Amino acid sequence: MDTTSGTLDEALERLHTTGPEFHGYLANHGPMAVEALVRHGQAGTVHRWLDEYTTQLEDVPAARSTITDANWQEALGDPRRVTDWTAYLARQVAERPWREVLAEWWPRLLPGIAGAATHPVIRVGHAVRTLLEQGEEQPRITELAHAIGYWAARHTTLPVSVHPSGTASPADALAALPRVAEQRPSVLDGLAQLPGTEGWSAAADRLRAPRDPDDARDLLAAVVQAATHRYLDHGHGSAVLLVHAATAPSAVLRTLPALPRDLWAASLRAAWTASAALTSVYAPDAPLPPLAAGPLTPEEVFARAAAHGDAHAVKLTDTALDVASWTEDGDDRALSAALRSLELIPPGT
Repeated sequence: MDTTSGTLDEALERLHTTGPEFHGYLANHGPMAVEALVRHGQAGTVHRWLDEYTTQLEDVPAARSTITDANWQEALGDPRRVTDWTAYLARQVAERPWREVLAEWWPRLLPGIAGAATHPVIRVGHAVRTLLEQGEEQPRITELAHAIGYWAARHTTLPVSVHPSGTASPADALAALPRVAEQRPSVLDGLAQLPGTEGWSAAADRLRAPRDPDDARDLLAAVVQAATHRYLDHGHGSAVLLVHAATAPSAVLRTLPALPRDLWAASLRAAWTASAALTSVYAPDAPLPPLAAGPLTPEEVFARAAAHGDAHAVKLTDTALDVASWTEDGDDRALSAALRSLELIPPGT
């Protein structure tokens, strides 16, 4: 095991002794942030970052009762059962290949993508990326069990249903979404306004439908790019929550290679719905002025994010670097969006 891989596994093992949330509702971002830090050459900062971050975290909640193949539906969406869910999924990945478990649970959980402000699906995306690209060490498989279990416990369906059937690109479709009436609400209160927001469903449906699984993947990448770009000018609508308009679809995109292709179109639809919903709930009145950042390499941008230390900024920068890697000349707008997050989000862990 090389030093970098060892750092990630050590960090995950530390984090698996803590609960998935703290202060009643805040998601434990540790597993996601450390994966991004290690991936982008900042392994040397991980344990120091964790030393500070873990001071906020809480113990693993007490177990309540065993979840089984026969009764899991009764526990779906019950955050009090999160430790029961983790134990159940840990048994699943111990008995079967992790890809098989993921493929079984993905369509069950996808309708609940909005749970915990999309943090569970983002955690799954980081776990799957590591397993696909860095190897199947036991702490990484355990992390996937924790991530899926957290999603099951926080499973929350959106109050709207979206069916892309138009001709709009993701960027144009995001730009055309109407704002909810009451701004600055909680996530759940904001989402609850969507059914009564005139024209919202029609605007969300204007995204074009994918022709086949490969096109669904490409459209999803365009959603990630559009949401990342939009943060540059509109991130002040909610500096933290609008991060998820980009990082949630990014997590779904990272998971696609581990899923059967017949799940890709549904994955696009769920990711688009979540991104569009957050965009409307936290849309600002007017865009920000341009950001004068100067030329920076992706490595320099991520180093700034690591020094800044906030987990949301680290995760958005991680997604922005993905977006920048998709074009030969990079993507200055995506990198600038990452820098904008460092400006808008207070530093720290």
